[in-house]
Amino acid sequence: MNPARRCSRTACGRPAISTLTYVYADQIAVLGPLATFAEPHAYDLCEVHSERLSAPRGWEVMRLAPDPSAAEPTSDDLLALADAVREAARPAPAPQPPANESGRETARRGHLRVLTSD
Repeated sequence: MNPARRCSRTACGRPAISTLTYVYADQIAVLGPLATFAEPHAYDLCEVHSERLSAPRGWEVMRLAPDPSAAEPTSDDLLALADAVREAARPAPAPQPPANESGRETARRGHLRVLTSD
């Protein structure tokens, strides 16, 4: 649970535990676990408002139970983190001049070079 994310309901300051989204084409309100990040068309709800949620007439409410194993890091997450650290620690290779160049570099501005012919 992210303590910075609060319930979207007016005057409610409780921490959010679930996210509500609407599927307008299918007339379904989907209430699931708290999304990874806040989105403009989704509503974060606290426990009280999640339990009392009702949908408009003719709509269906789909409640998705949170997966308890999803909250824990997996071995894939750990391997991805290790690979990212290795990649960041690897020194950048020195740039090699192209083999077909004949000339001497006299100036450089950003990625552009000025060459003189010999």
